[in-house]
Amino acid sequence: MMLRAPPEDRDRDALLSFGVVNLDKPPGPSAHQVAAWVRDATAQDRVAHGGTLDPKVTGCLPVLLGDAARAARIFDHAVKEYVAVLELHDRAPADFESVVSAFEGDIYQKPPRKSAVKRQLRTRRIHALDVLERDDRRALLRVRCASGTYIRKLCHDIGLALGTGAHMGDLRRTVTGQFDDRSLVSMHDLVDALAFAEAGEESALREAVQPAERALDHLPRLVVAPTAAEAIADGAPVYAPGVIGAEAAPVGDAVPEQSELVAVFTPDGSAVALGTLVGDPDAESGTVADPERVLV
Repeated sequence: MMLRAPPEDRDRDALLSFGVVNLDKPPGPSAHQVAAWVRDATAQDRVAHGGTLDPKVTGCLPVLLGDAARAARIFDHAVKEYVAVLELHDRAPADFESVVSAFEGDIYQKPPRKSAVKRQLRTRRIHALDVLERDDRRALLRVRCASGTYIRKLCHDIGLALGTGAHMGDLRRTVTGQFDDRSLVSMHDLVDALAFAEAGEESALREAVQPAERALDHLPRLVVAPTAAEAIADGAPVYAPGVIGAEAAPVGDAVPEQSELVAVFTPDGSAVALGTLVGDPDAESGTVADPERVLV
């Protein structure tokens, strides 16, 4: 099994076959349609995107290209952030901001009728809910929340709590996991970058498409020897003798814990697999991780 070259040494085809685009979804098409456009434009057999957005919603939609689509589960529990317009049906009460802030923390939601999931009451966490601006019956909210939170339903429930009624106006996603609106790429930019690359100028493409390892930056990682990586690519578990080291996620200060999702890398920074930690990375023998998705 051939391992990939280091991310910085990949040619155009290798970049597109294991890349990620932090796409700025336009209003109109669904997230699925936009991902299909990216698939066709980049000539990949498969792509996966980082969370459904309704047709009218814009913003941060990371799209994994080619073999990177096998890692789509990394977005299942990714924190999302949105900027939403709250449209009140009557004049806001004096305690507007305190009522809104009460929605921080765990809330109960039932998915709307036009959703792809079962309509049952479930808990979602609102990590932060800030009022950015207010103008008469309109307010601009920034919502940082768990994946699967329905912002339209949140706006409706805030309206009920205020006693005025409310609905969601415009909505834009500004963060998906480790991707945010500071590095967004429009569909037009991507198509132009691909055209320039065909003509021999690849700088724009390398700005638009990042190595897929970028999508794994938030995960703890195991670094394995190249010979171990070849065995893992053929389906073998991650055995202790092949582990060179373990690194915590960027927000942590300890090695990964058992049953935690980890990314497996070679020493030169090339991703090999996603797996579940089942043993001690410092052990001299035994299985350290069971691969769930081989990425080569």
